[in-house]
Amino acid sequence: MAAVVAPQAPKKARSARDPRLDVLRGAALVTIFVNHVPGNFYESLTIRNWGFSDAAEAFVLMSGVSAGLAYGPAFRPGGEVWSGLARAWGRAWTLYLVHLLVTLAVLGIAAGLALWFHTPGLLHMNGVDVLLGHPLQTLVALPLLLHQLGYINILPLYFVLLLAAPGLLWLGWRWPGLLMTASGMLWLVAGTFRLNVPTWPASGGWQFSPLSWQILFVLGLLTGIRLREGRRLVPINAWLIGITSAFLAMALVWRIVPAVGGPLNHGLMWLDEAGLPWTVTAFHKVWETAPRLFHALALAYLLSAIPAVRRACASVWLSPLALLGRQALPAFALGSVLAMLLQGIKTRTGEDLLLDSLMLAGGLSLQFALAWAKDRWPGR
Repeated sequence: MAAVVAPQAPKKARSARDPRLDVLRGAALVTIFVNHVPGNFYESLTIRNWGFSDAAEAFVLMSGVSAGLAYGPAFRPGGEVWSGLARAWGRAWTLYLVHLLVTLAVLGIAAGLALWFHTPGLLHMNGVDVLLGHPLQTLVALPLLLHQLGYINILPLYFVLLLAAPGLLWLGWRWPGLLMTASGMLWLVAGTFRLNVPTWPASGGWQFSPLSWQILFVLGLLTGIRLREGRRLVPINAWLIGITSAFLAMALVWRIVPAVGGPLNHGLMWLDEAGLPWTVTAFHKVWETAPRLFHALALAYLLSAIPAVRRACASVWLSPLALLGRQALPAFALGSVLAMLLQGIKTRTGEDLLLDSLMLAGGLSLQFALAWAKDRWPGR
């Protein structure tokens, strides 16, 4: 007698992974690594010299998109909220541990260079000197994120934003307009009144104020939600492409032509003196002021709206960047540690095009090798 096979429900088709997210995230990681070794020739070629924003904005925006895609479905009406909460906060805990590990590695590198290679320069850079001056207070502040070393302080921002992601995603499915309005108002108030998380024992605030930078993350979350629905957050139309292209061209000219940038900077100063909110007229990274924010959003919209960008990102030539983007966290952690090592070495060598080229190429090769190994790790 033939066995009776119960019919199986058809599997739900998985949506194809958008190659742009991985490739652009990989490009952002390369840019961050190059910029985190100041004084090398190649940093003059990175995006921060072509406009107002840099790879940090891209990193936060794409982190929001990734979180919306990965955790968003759990928070839609009828979704598995507790499962989504556990996954999002589990990822946040991983980010926290990675940040502490990178911090410990950087402190070890600074001490090792001074102890064995008579190169103490890194001990006096990037906030490491605070540990030497206030050891007990700093050892308490580091795990509390009240003190963060320079150049490795974006993960605490992502950690805090990911903790808030479940609530933001829940709102984003139900009242996206309300969420976007509240996010915009918080951004404006935080920038206008310089609101930030304080640091200790060194007085100051976080390099990235979460109250300001949340606007990029929220826009990323809403974009991820819309992508899950097969829609765009902002539709493609010719006039918007024209406006964003014109704004990006203006920003480029503003940056590279002093005869144009000078008068425009004075114009912003005049607007500031006339009473326009500071967060609209200033160029400040801590509070993600308007010129940086608008530049990042214009660039993101244009890259997402041009079909040729998607085709290019799907090509085999850019697959190394896609690989790096898929393994963003381990690549970023290794890159941060290597960048601090190279900073310490450069305190002795100064500017040297050949040496800088070899060091940067070696550091990027190690990151690609780690991403390749991690991508093929069993049970990854």
